[in-house]
Amino acid sequence: MQKTPRIHSALTLAVAGALFAAGAAQAQPPAQPQAKNPAPSQAQAQVPAQAAQPAGAPAKPAGKLERSDRNALIDMAQSNMAEIANARLALAKGVNPEIKAYAQRMLDEHGKTLAEVQALAQAKGVELPKELNVKYKAKGALLQTLSGDIFDRTYMKQSGRRDHRVTHEQLKDNLEKIKDPDIKALATKMRPVVEQHLLAADELIARTARNATGTAGTPGNDTSTATGKEPTPMKK
Repeated sequence: MQKTPRIHSALTLAVAGALFAAGAAQAQPPAQPQAKNPAPSQAQAQVPAQAAQPAGAPAKPAGKLERSDRNALIDMAQSNMAEIANARLALAKGVNPEIKAYAQRMLDEHGKTLAEVQALAQAKGVELPKELNVKYKAKGALLQTLSGDIFDRTYMKQSGRRDHRVTHEQLKDNLEKIKDPDIKALATKMRPVVEQHLLAADELIARTARNATGTAGTPGNDTSTATGKEPTPMKK
């Protein structure tokens, strides 16, 4: 008779202990999910760091250049290449020492500028043409057929005056369209150099015209002035 209360007490204690253990298990979160929580946080923290690495890269990658910027680089390359090619012809075919000296200056200064254009184009990922366009090729072909005084006059009027005038205006127009600061800086640097070449050509054309023998309008003599207009015939 005494064993029954003892068994009943033991069962009561066992049930209470089981209920207590179950309640504790529900109150305490599993350890495994807590161990996995920090991993996503570290991965998310690394994403901004990786995205921030290219912050020092150029603001305008090569593939993002505006078309106007690419065209400006190509225009600068073409004009410099043409001046270099024509200057070499003048050094080989010219007869006037002053004109040959002018051609040497064009070769030196346009060669330097072309190197700058090529370096910038490479940095921006722009592929420049390897040869002159049709317009410049045609002008060079014309000079190839000339010689002597005719060559000198044509070279100065065409390459010295007209081409520099066109390039000067082209740079002015492009400067209003260029977005890339590096390309704009190079175009800005190039424009006054071209202007100096144009002024030097005008002065040389006028000087050779004054030094030419014969009267205005005599065949074979350059009667053009620095402005490119024919002078008013002298009154008798």
